Amino acid sequence: MVAALSILLAASGLALETKREVLIRDLADIEGVRDNSLVGYGIVVGLHGTGDRQQTYFTIQTLANAMQRMGVKIDPTIVRVANVAAVFVTASLPPFARPGTRLDVTVASVGDAKSLEGGVLLLTSLHGPDGQVYADAQGSLTVGGYSVGGNGNLKTVNHTTVGRIPEGGIVERDTSVDLSRLSTVSFILRTQDFTAATDVANVINENFNQTIATVIDSRRIAINVAHSGVASVPELITRIQNLSILVHPPAKVVLSERTGTIVMGGDVRLSPVSILHGNLTIEVSTTFYTSQPYPESNGRTTTVPDTQVTADAAAARSIHLGEGATVKELINGLHAINASAYDIVSILQAIKAAGGLEADLEVI
Repeated sequence: MVAALSILLAASGLALETKREVLIRDLADIEGVRDNSLVGYGIVVGLHGTGDRQQTYFTIQTLANAMQRMGVKIDPTIVRVANVAAVFVTASLPPFARPGTRLDVTVASVGDAKSLEGGVLLLTSLHGPDGQVYADAQGSLTVGGYSVGGNGNLKTVNHTTVGRIPEGGIVERDTSVDLSRLSTVSFILRTQDFTAATDVANVINENFNQTIATVIDSRRIAINVAHSGVASVPELITRIQNLSILVHPPAKVVLSERTGTIVMGGDVRLSPVSILHGNLTIEVSTTFYTSQPYPESNGRTTTVPDTQVTADAAAARSIHLGEGATVKELINGLHAINASAYDIVSILQAIKAAGGLEADLEVI
């Protein structure tokens, strides 16, 4: 607990620095320039008896279909192979990808295979969200783990049912954007903020000595390419990305109830608030004893429970914080009453509900 509070206390030193200079390239992305997710279904062969079992029927059906395309017809109902596994293949299509561009692909088992170690992915088409094929994948898998043993003694390290094929995918469809035809380039802030969007537009207009940037909303800043006077769009983007603005970090507190982790920004302030923190311990204990036989019981004994309830309420401990209290003052106060990390999570939620926390509260 002391270590956790020390980390929070160090973070509170940021309160002295409420602004920092950041390049626009670290704050915003260019609209339309992004990755795209690809996915495909295929089979991995060449496994050493660690593939899907008979109950994973779709694996055998996939193998039969693949063999049929190659001129070999087999009956899926009588095929038994343990060296094949059905897999999903995923990849990320980068911006400006052209045919022949290599991609790293990830292969994951969808059946009951024990391991994909040593396997080879057969040619698999990778589809985009629109259903079109954008790349193909094939190659030997690299698995970052192993599984050995038998007869109930098994040693497994990391996930053996997920592997990668470095540069195992090849782009087949041109997805590049022709920047020379753009009349407007838009920068999209990664975090919505009207102040930051306005500052970005002002810095751009000051650098170009004319109004070429317009704030559309709290995320988007549109740039008029024709009015910029720059020869090419890539040169314009480069010039803008290397400009910098002063960023005002938002006041925010992030809580993790699962781990008891609390992260606070240095700009967090509190309104006048009083905190009462006490422990109420209730203990219920039951003791069973055997009763003596009574005349009507014919000499039989009975088991009777004796339940006792005790309650112990510790004296409430309090913290008093004044107007504009800082994170450091809050942490010192919580540390003084020996509050645990989980106590602090509940306390901060209560302070926010009472209107005493001047910051956004996010629970993850």
